[in-house]
Amino acid sequence: MNKVMTRNKPTTGARRHPGGRPPVRHDTRRPGPAPRRSAPGRGTSRTASAPAAPDPSGPVVPQPRPTDLFADRLVSVLSGRRPVHSMLRHTAGRAYDELAWLAERGPLRTHGSHPVVRDIGYYVPRPGAIEAFARIGAGGSLRAMAFRLECGPDQRWRCTAVELGGPRMPRADGD
Repeated sequence: MNKVMTRNKPTTGARRHPGGRPPVRHDTRRPGPAPRRSAPGRGTSRTASAPAAPDPSGPVVPQPRPTDLFADRLVSVLSGRRPVHSMLRHTAGRAYDELAWLAERGPLRTHGSHPVVRDIGYYVPRPGAIEAFARIGAGGSLRAMAFRLECGPDQRWRCTAVELGGPRMPRADGD
């Protein structure tokens, strides 16, 4: 049965769509696509696009950068929407301790809307390392977050440092 929707009026003379499907409807309640973020090594230009991967259906789909993924994950943890242990396999060294220390204080917890990543900038100090900063919109304020990513021997990116404006985690004597 190819019936899509019923009509109260007779369909004589009505325009038919190929394949019997109605035209595509767009949900006006859903936001548009996210703004493009800058590419590593290309400064903070918002016009740079992510590398694309072919979709089996034909169109080219842009792939998210590691900095975009990590910024969203870090904001989710620091706002209390995800538990800290969800970042355990995505961190290396002291970064997990720093993240847990920051998350205890709930620096991005707001009432009402959730914090969102507004913009990301990059710096590539050497191949296999990215230092990134993100502007976070939290409530009516704008916060800054910095983090460092390093690519391990298994070709996976891991966060090795994270900082958020405000007090820093006390250093141990051995650090």
